[in-house]
Amino acid sequence: MANIEEEEDASLLKFGADFANARCLLNSEVAILMENSRMNQEDSESEPSVVFTKTLNHVKRFSKYKNKTAVKEIRALLTKKGLEEYEVASLSNLCPDNFEEAKTLIPSLGRDTAGLSDQELTILLNDLRVYSN
Repeated sequence: MANIEEEEDASLLKFGADFANARCLLNSEVAILMENSRMNQEDSESEPSVVFTKTLNHVKRFSKYKNKTAVKEIRALLTKKGLEEYEVASLSNLCPDNFEEAKTLIPSLGRDTAGLSDQELTILLNDLRVYSN
């Protein structure tokens, strides 16, 4: 019996078996989690690794939202719109300027089943800008 591999295609939201149950995180969520971990490490007096520190600096630099409340509200807003995990994280992390850029960077938003019109996507992007720092 031949082993048939499923082709991965982000534009169709096909990510393969490795990502079947994975949750996509916003850079801001990663920064919050890592900052909490760093605080716990300080309590135990152990130094974070160089890789940990560089990763933390990276996600802090590219985090669009610094406030925990804003991060929760953004995830809720995007999830409520019926977007997939990948789309939620991608929109939040990339913060496209307009619906054309959003659909170019995140091709799955252009699929017929995405459920968002160009106008709805524009409104959603404007809502995200309100939370941005």
